[in-house]
Amino acid sequence: RWCVARSDLVQLRRVVSRRVLDGRLAPTARDDFSTSDEGIGPCIHTVNSQLIVPVTERAGGASWALMLRPEGLLCDIFVTHGWAEGIYEF
Repeated sequence: RWCVARSDLVQLRRVVSRRVLDGRLAPTARDDFSTSDEGIGPCIHTVNSQLIVPVTERAGGASWALMLRPEGLLCDIFVTHGWAEGIYEF
């Protein structure tokens, strides 16, 4: 029951894009992504450390999926990603 919907992923991409544009999600030594690139974006490591972990900690420490949907969401398909992959590619 720890799933997200496609609409949640679309919203996450919007949030990441806004945070990149306003400087709250920034390149690092590990991930020197271009802030003007709309095709690849920051890697999942960067999104996790600069967005997901701080936001979920402030929301009580649940996963991103359970933070969005405390009642849970049944999975009917499983998709995975590479941690070094750019979030916009996913």
